[in-house]
Amino acid sequence: MRSLNKVFGTLPVTIFEAMSQLARDNNAINLGQGFPDDPGPEDIRRAAADATVNGYNQYPSMMGIPELRQAIATHYGHWHGLRLDPMTEVMVTSGGTEALTSAILAVVEPGDEVIVFQPVYDSYLPIIRQAGGIPRLLRLEPPHWRLSEEMLKSAFNRKTKAVLFNNPLNPAAVVYPREDLELLARFCQEFDSIAICDEVWEHVVFDGREHIPLITIPGMRDRTIKVGSAGKIFSLTGWKIGFVCAAPPLLRVAAKVHQFLTFTTAPNLQAAVAYGLGKADDYFLDMRKELARSRDRLTAGLESIGFPVLRSQGTYFLTVDLSPLGLNETDEAFCRRIVTDYKVAAIPVSAFYEQDAVTSVVRFCFAKKDSTLDTALERLSDAVHRRRKASA
Repeated sequence: MRSLNKVFGTLPVTIFEAMSQLARDNNAINLGQGFPDDPGPEDIRRAAADATVNGYNQYPSMMGIPELRQAIATHYGHWHGLRLDPMTEVMVTSGGTEALTSAILAVVEPGDEVIVFQPVYDSYLPIIRQAGGIPRLLRLEPPHWRLSEEMLKSAFNRKTKAVLFNNPLNPAAVVYPREDLELLARFCQEFDSIAICDEVWEHVVFDGREHIPLITIPGMRDRTIKVGSAGKIFSLTGWKIGFVCAAPPLLRVAAKVHQFLTFTTAPNLQAAVAYGLGKADDYFLDMRKELARSRDRLTAGLESIGFPVLRSQGTYFLTVDLSPLGLNETDEAFCRRIVTDYKVAAIPVSAFYEQDAVTSVVRFCFAKKDSTLDTALERLSDAVHRRRKASA
């Protein structure tokens, strides 16, 4: 048999699936993969059910139903002051990953360089390579995971076609301030590069922080492709409704890619998301408060048993830096040990690096019920107690 596509044929199983399978095999609490215990807002789910029974169930517009495209434009205008033409600057996709794939394949050609920041979401690199692009990997480091001028100077050049930027950053749970965005925007403009912005966590930000879309930074309106996700906004991760927002010349090409990937997306879910995006501000603010409460519960519990927690600014995740504990094991070994021995699954952040990995940071998901978090903490506390007893 002839060899298959090397870009995908040599890829390992994703760390999310690997750790989730270990969680299933060990009957462990899964604080690894990022999905909530809660089924999601009932009124939005009922809107989807009603649209299924009473609405249109044949092929919707490839670009997304008009109601949703208008709702996306209105939503971003309200929350970010971003003025979008819903008919020429907004597209609906089957999830954020498809949105990112459409954007990357629309922009990147063979030989183009694409700047990517590690830790990096696992879909970015294979899609860049499938397009013939060359990733230029930049290493972000704990505890702050910030951009720097020296870092960007080391990578941007005349071959830099695009930069792929995730904000808020999964898995490091950082919400980037305007200072970093303006720095990145300056380099994009100087080197005539397009920014592909993975902003699926845009509503999941805490402690009064504001998510600032890179597309709203001066000079970036016509060179940014913004990607959003209803699954993250409404804690409905299985719905797979993504948003692509960009100036017409960029969106037109992304749409041509989209038509040959999924072409279109379930119309009942689109109708329900349109309804959800129109909800009052209190819904979104209360969602943040409830998730922040869960974050604080898990943070306090981990700190009480001696884990050094890095403060989570957004997303469903918090991270623990194991390095001060003096453990003689990597983050991956730690995660495999606790899921097997103590029945709690986490994700090693080193899995989000292709080279020069940070190997001491572990990610936990806190978007869970109090009882789930408390049981996980009890098990981890037992793990720490046994280790201290053994070393005494």
